[in-house]
Amino acid sequence: MLDVTRLTVLVAVARHGSVTAAARALHYAQPSVSHHLARLEAETGSRLIQRVGRGIRLTEAGRLLAARAEEILGRLAAAESELAAHTGLRSGRVRLAAFPSALGTFVPVAAASFATAFPGVDLRFTEAEPPEAVRLLRSGEVEAAVVFEHLSESPGSGAPGFAGLRMVNLMEEAANLVVPANWAGDRLTDHRDRPWIGGCERCQDRLRIACAADGFTPDIRFTTDDYVAVQALVAAGMGATTLPALALAAHRNPQVRVVPLPGPGRRISVSVAGDPPDPPGTAALVDHLVTAARTAVC
Repeated sequence: MLDVTRLTVLVAVARHGSVTAAARALHYAQPSVSHHLARLEAETGSRLIQRVGRGIRLTEAGRLLAARAEEILGRLAAAESELAAHTGLRSGRVRLAAFPSALGTFVPVAAASFATAFPGVDLRFTEAEPPEAVRLLRSGEVEAAVVFEHLSESPGSGAPGFAGLRMVNLMEEAANLVVPANWAGDRLTDHRDRPWIGGCERCQDRLRIACAADGFTPDIRFTTDDYVAVQALVAAGMGATTLPALALAAHRNPQVRVVPLPGPGRRISVSVAGDPPDPPGTAALVDHLVTAARTAVC
C-alpha cells in the first residue's frame, strides 16, 4: 500500500522542481522530504529521482507515479468534500479557481453570501486563467472553476479543453474598444495605424482575428494580463486595446473612452468535474455564483 504522505511529497517535488522548493511548499524540513522519497523508492522498488549536478529530476517511473499520485490526491480531496455533506455544510472545504476580472466583480459577492449562509465551511480562492483553472479542476485541487470561452471560437481553435466537464452558464459579456479619451474613431479600423496593447496569448489571437475582419493586422507593442495596467497604458496614449465587459466593471480608468463592439463576446461559466450530484458545498457555491452573476454590472 503506497503511503499518501509520500505521494504528496513526490507530487510536490514534481510540481516545484526541487527538494528544497517542495520542502518549503509543504512546510517540511528538507531531510524529511528526502527521507520520504527514499522510503517511496523502497516501497515501489523503482528509482524515482536521479541526481543532475546539484539538483534532481524525476525518472520516467517518477513522472508516471507523480501523475497518478496527483489524480489519487485529487480523489481523496473530493472524498473529503463528499463526507462534509454528512455534516449538513456545518464544516468542510470548497475551493474555487477564477480569472482576475471575475474575482474583481461578482465572485466576492457570491463568496460573501456563501460565507453568511455557511459560516463553518472553509471557502478558498485561487486566481487562474481558464487553461490553468481547468487543470486544477481535473486534478482535484479545486471543486469548481469560473472560466470563459470566446463565442467565436470553434472546437480545436485553442479554447481550453472543457470536454467532460459540466458547465453552468453565468453570463455573456460584450467586447469593447478602449482608446484614449482624445482619440476619435469608434471602429477597430479607425485605429489601424496606431499601436495596440494585447493581453494573454488567447486574447491577442482574438484581437488579431477581429482586426483581420476589419482588414488590418494590429501592431501589438505592449502585452500584459493586468487590466488595470492595460487601461493605464491606454490612458497615457500608448495604444488602443479591446477589453471584455467584466474587466471594465472591475476597474474603469476615467481617462479612457469605451466603445462596445458588435459581434460575439465571451461566455462566462462555472465548471465542475465528476458525475452528478455534486457535493453539497460545491452545489451551494455554484448556486451563489449564479445568483451573484445575475446582478453583475457589465
